[in-house]
Amino acid sequence: MKKYAVIVAAGSGLRMGYSVPKQFLSLRGKPVLWYTITTFLNAFEDLEIILVLPNDFMETGKSIIQATASQHRIKLVPGGETRFHSVKNGLRLIQDDSIIFVHDGVRCLVSEDLIKRCYDGAIEKGNAVPAITVIDSVRIETANGNEIIDRDKVKIIQTPQTFKSEILQQAFNREYEKFFTDEASVVENAGIRINLIEGEETNIKITRPMDMTIAESYLRDR
Repeated sequence: MKKYAVIVAAGSGLRMGYSVPKQFLSLRGKPVLWYTITTFLNAFEDLEIILVLPNDFMETGKSIIQATASQHRIKLVPGGETRFHSVKNGLRLIQDDSIIFVHDGVRCLVSEDLIKRCYDGAIEKGNAVPAITVIDSVRIETANGNEIIDRDKVKIIQTPQTFKSEILQQAFNREYEKFFTDEASVVENAGIRINLIEGEETNIKITRPMDMTIAESYLRDR
């Protein structure tokens, strides 16, 4: 089946404290985003990428694409006001029945194995969302203060969140809601049960300066 990856990298990355968004920061001599793109290109030879970037960094995006071995498989599209709108912009370029991966551009340590397992899960059940179990004790704020909750029932959600195209396209054919924090929340709101699969501890989202150090260490050991 046809495969598309909508790689969302339209954020400003203000928490990093740099003037350049984190997806363009240099990691072992290459932009963070280059690693993400390259892994998806290597996972499937017939996969096409729709790269969603900030308007002000489209030229930077073009230079990153030119540094890959398969630039003809990548299209650029500007981002929107929120993640929801950015993904929706990317989905407009997809007309085929397909499997669609939606991935955070700054999750640059994603593995080919996880991408392939997400594909298999989406083929089997219509969607596949990677998640890992919390290892720390977890408490929740309540009206009376806070209380412990069963950490075995708490999942940290990752990407690529992967769906059959008819499910994802139909789910995004609606107006934005504040609780649409990821694609799973949009699809679930459309009445579809979300299928969780095992994610990866190393599939971190680069958000803080220390995450760059962690990512560099992982890449060095690969």
